[in-house]
Amino acid sequence: MAATTTATAASADAAAPAADLIQRGSYLAAAGDCIACHTAPKGKPFAGGLPMSTPMGAIYSTNITPDSSTGIGSYTEADFARALREGVAKDGHALYPAMPYPSFAKINDDDMHALYTYFMNGVTPVNQANRDSAIPFPLNMRWPLKLWNMVFLKSGAYVQKPDHDAMWNRGAYLVQGLGHCGACHTPRGIAFQEKAQDETGELFLSGSVLDGWTASNLTGNHNSGLGRWSEAQLVTFLKTGANEHATAFGSMTSVVNNSTQALSDDDATAIARYLKSLPPALEGNAPQYAYSDQGTAALLARPAGQPGARVYAEYCIHCHAVDGHGHAPFLAPLAGNPNVLDPNPSSLINVVLNGSDDLVIKGVPAPYPMPKFGAVLNDQQVADVTTFVRAAWNNNAPAVSSSEVAKLRKSTEAAR
Repeated sequence: MAATTTATAASADAAAPAADLIQRGSYLAAAGDCIACHTAPKGKPFAGGLPMSTPMGAIYSTNITPDSSTGIGSYTEADFARALREGVAKDGHALYPAMPYPSFAKINDDDMHALYTYFMNGVTPVNQANRDSAIPFPLNMRWPLKLWNMVFLKSGAYVQKPDHDAMWNRGAYLVQGLGHCGACHTPRGIAFQEKAQDETGELFLSGSVLDGWTASNLTGNHNSGLGRWSEAQLVTFLKTGANEHATAFGSMTSVVNNSTQALSDDDATAIARYLKSLPPALEGNAPQYAYSDQGTAALLARPAGQPGARVYAEYCIHCHAVDGHGHAPFLAPLAGNPNVLDPNPSSLINVVLNGSDDLVIKGVPAPYPMPKFGAVLNDQQVADVTTFVRAAWNNNAPAVSSSEVAKLRKSTEAAR
């Protein structure tokens, strides 16, 4: 009997997945930021239910815990890989491309195996039914998505580029695949497809508007991109959400909190190396930004005659300072900030109206999160102060209208 018991235990141990494989899968799931989309506010991890807005109506993320009746507990590894790479669920229905399967198609077999092992053995099952989308009939029919896949989905794992070194290729693999950076930072076409999938497309990671925020240009643009950032500064931003140039806001706060701060130093450096290799996109003929406080300091010394300066002096100057440099990394700089210089002012308007969620690095919340001013400032005041900020310190970005503010206020209030 003892021998039989010992043999049974040994067999069970042999069948159980190795702890290091589960841990690797957990790391990869963090690199893919799976928890951010598949966890509703105050919900259980990976149980789904997070609303995502689309032009046709809201959809809700699905339960990807290993619960056998409401989650993915009955999925084989082949089912799991098909869902991630092809956007097809176990029962055959097509997934909406809000699930970034065009990026996840590039995940290699070893990483796919580790992810499957983690989700089946390292995630707590949650019995929570999935929610139907709010997209009305007939727009909610899924069969057209199969046609979408035929046109826009490129199959095949990432292939190493022999003209680049191992670190560049690792960064490209993470950015294009698991990190699915293009899902937010690449503009989309009329069919909701990303206009480029890698660095061979000139619009890849050139910035896009999503849920009232401008996902930043990640190419080498001097003004609104990463052209003035060093590789080390970019690594710092990925690990902490802030550096000398900018602070994370909007959905990027969640990315830093749940994903990029967990990256190894090597992987964060690889991502930075790859991003810093991208040439400028959509730079146009704008003069390169260079700091100057000529006129700005004098205007703030006597702000009564300029409405934007008056609002800044009353509500903003204590954190962001007369010189616009703020107190980085704790309080964001505004002078030369790529998000301030972006041609699209959505993020600047949104963060003034609605503030930003806390960055939480290694369990410690940032001490000075951006507060909400939507209830304090009217549309014209927000337009005035954002116009002032976009012009001050030689920023020279276009003015903001009160109608732009009103439109974004309405859309973000509806989203909340």
